[in-house]
Amino acid sequence: MTHFKVPGMSCGHCTSTITKAIMAVDPAAQVGCDTGTRMIEVESVLGAPALLEVIQGEGYDAQIMAGA
Repeated sequence: MTHFKVPGMSCGHCTSTITKAIMAVDPAAQVGCDTGTRMIEVESVLGAPALLEVIQGEGYDAQIMAGA
């Protein structure tokens, strides 16, 4: 499980956009988004750097959370 902090993720549209982008590159991924904490957790065959690139490609500033 990889965790990301996404400060600009504030609504359902944001979570939908990010989830759809991740699912487009890994249809089997499991994505959980929490707008309250602005955190995303992803279970995917893709590594953290690739997932970060997908999230940032949608225009969101994101950081990989180590040890989360």
